[in-house]
Amino acid sequence: MHSETGLARLAASERRERKRLSDSEGSGVKRASMEKVDKVVVVGVEEVAGVGEPGVRSLSTAPEGYTGACPNYRQPAELGCFSLDSQRTFHDDGRLLRYFAPPRGGDDPRETPGVETNGGAGAATAGDCRTGDPAIGGRSRGWQGPIDLDVGWSVPGAYIQMDAQRAERLDHIVSWLSRHRSRFALPGQAASLPLPSLNTDFVTWRGHLTKVLGTPYERREGWQLAATLFRGTRYMSEVETEAARREREMRSLRQKQMCYWGYKFEQYMTADRPGGEPDVSRPVNTNEGFCTVVRTRLAGHSLVFAGEVDCRAGERPPPSSYVELKTSREVVTPGQRFTLHRFKLMKWWAQSFLIGVPRIVVGFRDDSGHVQHLQTYETLKIPKMVGSEEKMWNAAVSLNFCEAFLSFLKEVVTRDDPKVVYLFSWEPGADVTYRVYENSEQTFLPDWYIEQFRDLPKPGMMEQSTAPDSPIV
Repeated sequence: MHSETGLARLAASERRERKRLSDSEGSGVKRASMEKVDKVVVVGVEEVAGVGEPGVRSLSTAPEGYTGACPNYRQPAELGCFSLDSQRTFHDDGRLLRYFAPPRGGDDPRETPGVETNGGAGAATAGDCRTGDPAIGGRSRGWQGPIDLDVGWSVPGAYIQMDAQRAERLDHIVSWLSRHRSRFALPGQAASLPLPSLNTDFVTWRGHLTKVLGTPYERREGWQLAATLFRGTRYMSEVETEAARREREMRSLRQKQMCYWGYKFEQYMTADRPGGEPDVSRPVNTNEGFCTVVRTRLAGHSLVFAGEVDCRAGERPPPSSYVELKTSREVVTPGQRFTLHRFKLMKWWAQSFLIGVPRIVVGFRDDSGHVQHLQTYETLKIPKMVGSEEKMWNAAVSLNFCEAFLSFLKEVVTRDDPKVVYLFSWEPGADVTYRVYENSEQTFLPDWYIEQFRDLPKPGMMEQSTAPDSPIV
């Protein structure tokens, strides 16, 4: 077993090699050959258990490198859905879909008393349930409020949390894919026969892409994404970083309580059937969820991904009928307003934009967990709403970087073998780098899924979409 000193020297040597390559090749996607970096001098890479070979290219994340017009993003189309029950068991149906049921009813948040859309006017006055921010607030029409999110917090058994150490990776997504492969047939392919490929460039979770979109502006949290190429499709799965693990394990009681408030807000705002009433007496169980599966395209990249949906409002076809629910601290100071617009709205926009959710309903709460005001944001209007403010984010930069990252993956992830995993890593202020692992614990596609393709011919021509792009930006 190698000493910590040896590993530190290994890391330092690798950093020097990456710097040399960066200095010689410039910024952006490094166009070096696909030859791997030689073993470093002190400790050979192949000699260190669990460490893969470092790649020779990297991707810049500096925002100034991704300005310009937005790439086309096709309106997401829902392919299907699935549910995860209280035991985290997969169900190939929508049994856990919730329906929007805000105070004093109505099935469209834009038409519901007590729910304001972004852009309301007026300054806060005591007792009228406003946010205190004229840019986002307004009078809450007809709603008496407040909502007490702390109900049940101190009751044993009222908060059932998902096991954060349980590594699900892409298991639920490929469970859905395995049941619906016929939906990926191209014109001329027999949908009745097992398809040798999905005719799709990327499969992943919506949350992973949300992190990619936020990368040019993120200054605190890094990420790791594992990617593997199997039958022409690149599957991407997040790997928890050490920093994220430490943060999760050291989370304070107050932080856990505020997480509970977010889930409790969803209980207050949803019912199990259209026109039903919320049941806030039930335990909050974070294992449960309803997920939509959508297909879309960013520039030249076809994507299929799944994401959890909070509820549905009205009869419009999904995903345009879905609603995202959030909670946030009341805005009463310029600093709080900046934090909301700079950080939270960017993440909320990315989450909802990617999957085609048009509205986000936010409950603004006080420090004791009482929601004083409800505010609806229209997803597509958020970038313009914050665009004129200083030190803000630009949706075009986020989308251009995401497009560049997907192109980078296509150039790097070239070995069509589910036992070969490319681990992409990023820390704030640095470039995206990667390592290559083979037959290691990084492998994440389930054996049963791989086995389904065993006797099928190798895929030939990859996806050539014939559907016209319908850009939504």
